[in-house]
Amino acid sequence: MTAAKRHIAHFDLDAFFVSVECIHDPGLKGKPLIVGGHNERGVVAACSYEARRFGIHSAMPMKTAMRLCPQAVVVSGSRHEYSRYSRMVTEIISARAPLFEKASIDEFYLDLSGMDTYFDPLQWTIDLRELIIRETSLPISFGLASNKMVAKIATDEAKPNGYLYVPAGSEKDFLAPLVVGKIPGVGEQTRLGLAVLGIQTIRDLSLKSPGELERRFGKYGLELWQKSQGLHSASVNPYHESKSISTENTFEQNQTDAGFLLATLVSMTEKIAYELRLENKTAGCISVKIRYPDFETTSRQTTIPYTCYDDELIAQAKELFHKLYRAGDPVRLLGVRLSELTDQAVQTNLFENNEKKTGLYKAIDSVKGRFGKYAITKAGGA
Repeated sequence: MTAAKRHIAHFDLDAFFVSVECIHDPGLKGKPLIVGGHNERGVVAACSYEARRFGIHSAMPMKTAMRLCPQAVVVSGSRHEYSRYSRMVTEIISARAPLFEKASIDEFYLDLSGMDTYFDPLQWTIDLRELIIRETSLPISFGLASNKMVAKIATDEAKPNGYLYVPAGSEKDFLAPLVVGKIPGVGEQTRLGLAVLGIQTIRDLSLKSPGELERRFGKYGLELWQKSQGLHSASVNPYHESKSISTENTFEQNQTDAGFLLATLVSMTEKIAYELRLENKTAGCISVKIRYPDFETTSRQTTIPYTCYDDELIAQAKELFHKLYRAGDPVRLLGVRLSELTDQAVQTNLFENNEKKTGLYKAIDSVKGRFGKYAITKAGGA
């Protein structure tokens, strides 16, 4: 019995932040453009292809980038706009793809397996790409292959604003001439370790024995060899927009103290933000719910730039609470919910100097992991 063919498409919005900025200001097109922090300690969140020709890349210190290209245009960026455009693309894909995974704010995997009974998967994917471009004006590239890894590499080869199809059976030939650094997860240290063995290209890697690679790199060596053969079994993880993390508190006695209610809200928001980080997720929407003694229930929500940080989520939760709460009225139940969850879009952390913030939350989460999620909490405040 012949195994069913897999068709996996990988979509990636080209220079996403830059593209959004150019939609809002067409005068930026064709210029060496950098999105990121302006201050001395700022870093490059994204840059245009024109800026990349000067050697600039994301996560580079802004000082270095400006030294490489003094004439570059720098914009601070709008996280809210990037979230909005990401949602637009997500909605288009969600309405048409039978199964898809949102890997980050600008990256998607689609499992089209079985569709070849009814459609040509390549033409279907081309049509979807054209629809996204038409509806959003964003450039987007895709790779179509038999597995996620090859599809992602194909997308990288198709950029900018193109597409590439790797038919089943041709994976190894497609990968062979590419440098080993094209394999997702192969960083500088691994690349240098492979170079010691005379491995520069994926073909070189494929010709090594699995045993030799396993002795040199452990289990990862065997995984690298399998990837060099074009083999990859990871599945597309379904994206559920309705997925959420929430918590509610029904009080034993109705509460009228606004300070107590705010302190409770802060504690609840911290709790679910911690759970969010444990799942390596960010949230794009937050809602607050209040129920009164007569069981009248009101709620309010707002879309937010994707985040997992307590301070950003707490500020939004407080704002919603103040819009909802009828001062002096007793409250029976208080709830907070985070939704539109997606994998952590680490790019959004580059707009500001968030090293200290990230380090702080890692330290806090470490303490919570050892002593419980309520080991460290913030004061309520107004």
